[in-house]
Amino acid sequence: MKNNLEKIRKERRIKQEELADALEVSRQTIGSLENGRYNPSILLAFKIARYFGMSIEDIFIYEDEEK
Repeated sequence: MKNNLEKIRKERRIKQEELADALEVSRQTIGSLENGRYNPSILLAFKIARYFGMSIEDIFIYEDEEK
């Protein structure tokens, strides 16, 4: 799943570590999310969206595998 997490985080001048602390995850988890190596649980996706005041769809881009 692609996402805009890194772009949004950098636009708001938030460090990976700050975001990780706010979401109660590791900095490595944030890095893995940004690099597309890890897809968030639905709970983590909601926490990220709520943190940024955005919808999940504005951050995470679902691509249908059948395309």
